[in-house]
Amino acid sequence: MGTDTEWENWGRKDPYFAVLTNEKYRSHQLSEESRIEFFESGKIHIEHVVDVCRRHLDPGFSPKRVLDFGCGTGRLVIPLAERAEYVLGLDISDSMLSEARKNCIAFELNNVHLLKSDDTLSCLAGCFDFIHSFIVFQHIPVKRGMRIFARLLNHLEDGGICAVQFTYSKAIFEKRNGRPPIEQPIRKLINAAKRLISKLDRMAFPPHDPEMQMNPYDVNELLFKLQSAGISRFHVEFTDHGGEFGLFLYFQKPKKTQYVSAKHGCI
Repeated sequence: MGTDTEWENWGRKDPYFAVLTNEKYRSHQLSEESRIEFFESGKIHIEHVVDVCRRHLDPGFSPKRVLDFGCGTGRLVIPLAERAEYVLGLDISDSMLSEARKNCIAFELNNVHLLKSDDTLSCLAGCFDFIHSFIVFQHIPVKRGMRIFARLLNHLEDGGICAVQFTYSKAIFEKRNGRPPIEQPIRKLINAAKRLISKLDRMAFPPHDPEMQMNPYDVNELLFKLQSAGISRFHVEFTDHGGEFGLFLYFQKPKKTQYVSAKHGCI
């Protein structure tokens, strides 16, 4: 699919910048100091996530089997592996996975497994007591992303915790209270033509950056999916990445004594 190809192109050209879009992480100017800062930011992020899980969901939270969906270069896999017995990182890009493997070797980690993802999560077996995904789903078209999210929930252990982030709106929609303008048919055609021209332009002039989609998800649909999976409560934090407004959702899957359904059992 188009987005997969673009993400692979990012992995080949600028893997660190694709994860954190700051010019100092560009491949041609990535210094050792910047690399250290890059991975330190991952450690800080995971420390915060674990703290939130303990304060709002489970005071004894200490995951053993962890899944990081959209692991990229391993920025968050590495600090997760320092806490858990086993960490599985999934990514759609072979180049990203290759870079992540190099980083795991550099950090002398032997409890990490990295696999290429697909829409059906065909490589997954069994359950995880912690599933994490941050600044990933926003790059996946919504219908596709929702299907993947539903499949991830099937691999969450009873009593396990999930922390997953979605973009839902943009700061530029302030006057419409976050609602995007309704596209008229002619406007849809114009925007489609612009996207095609932009794609052809990138193909004709390779030095241009690959496409990086920013897809807003419907909050109602997300919450409906959670409630349908038996989730009775959640904690949320707002995120803002350059005017891309998002939700970082934390929730715990009920234990079997609370909620039993073969439909939502692990695959």
